Amino acid sequence: MTNYKKMIALNRYYKITKFYAFLKNVAIKGAITMAVIVGIVLILEYYFLDINALLETLVSTFSPLMIFLVFAVSESFLGLLPPEIFIAWSAKSQWPWIFLMVLASLSYLGGIVSYYIGMLLHRIPQIKTYTEVKIARHISNLRKWGGVLVFVGAMLPIPHSVVGIACGLIKYDFKYYLVWALFRYVRFIIYAFVIFKVF
Repeated sequence: MTNYKKMIALNRYYKITKFYAFLKNVAIKGAITMAVIVGIVLILEYYFLDINALLETLVSTFSPLMIFLVFAVSESFLGLLPPEIFIAWSAKSQWPWIFLMVLASLSYLGGIVSYYIGMLLHRIPQIKTYTEVKIARHISNLRKWGGVLVFVGAMLPIPHSVVGIACGLIKYDFKYYLVWALFRYVRFIIYAFVIFKVF
């Protein structure tokens, strides 16, 4: 089969499995989430808080090691804290781009930790069943779309660690996971260009 025919077949498969609809839905939700976050930040900045001063306080009060540690834990366990907060923090640091790359690396490593958590959960039947029910949609999508979902999880506002756990649970090929997850760096750089200008 030629490359062109493969692309046609892949495109048809994505249409049948509703990948494009999923991607559109995630992109819309991501845009709405970003708009809401920006709106909240602007309202807080204008009426209640000086966000820049708050970030400066974070920089002066907490050591970078402490912030990195909190972020690493968050990125390894369900991505509870939005990375954008930490990107904004890095904008106020002494070395913004170096700190940003440290954050991106911690996020990437957090995904690897999540992958191994998924593999560990796979060995405990009760927890495996419970987790599979909780993230059933991500597992189903991963089985349908493979690495493309890891790419989407790395780039868009799907919790990166949840995708990592799903990959570990179904034993998705680790080397492919590592490659697709590299797009996490791309996301951090894109977000930084926007956030660094704001803060």
